[in-house]
Amino acid sequence: MVHAISLPPGCYGGHEVEQLFTNQLDWDQHPYFESIRGMTVSSHFYIRRQGELQQFVSIDDRAWHAGLSSYRGRSNCNDYAIGIELEGAEGGPFEDAQYETLTALCAAILARYRTADLAGHEHVAPGRKTDPGIGFDWCRLQRSLGLPPERFPEGTCS
Repeated sequence: MVHAISLPPGCYGGHEVEQLFTNQLDWDQHPYFESIRGMTVSSHFYIRRQGELQQFVSIDDRAWHAGLSSYRGRSNCNDYAIGIELEGAEGGPFEDAQYETLTALCAAILARYRTADLAGHEHVAPGRKTDPGIGFDWCRLQRSLGLPPERFPEGTCS
């Protein structure tokens, strides 16, 4: 499951996302953080703008990235989905280096879990979440992985 995150929103390059995922964020550091104070969230992976990959949770363990969610008839996506956060803004563009890292990571995950589908947070929690949003190029990811459109959310690529 692909997500987009930046803390504060639209700011890149800091350590606030890692601090959030490791329960070390200083809630008083920025006024925006008051709106997410106490939030406990984690992701399996985080890909920075330059393509740097960080892992926070083993793919064999549950991460808390999906929230209330359902995809293709299965609810509670945290129980079975692997969360990949891209440093970015919801709906904004992503960097070539991020797509390269994401493609390599997805290929490795798909080699281990051959039946996996790919989706965004917006597809498992429609109306509640909008990331990664219109700036994410699903067709580019599909072409890079060489997968059929059926492995992606309906309408994202043909």
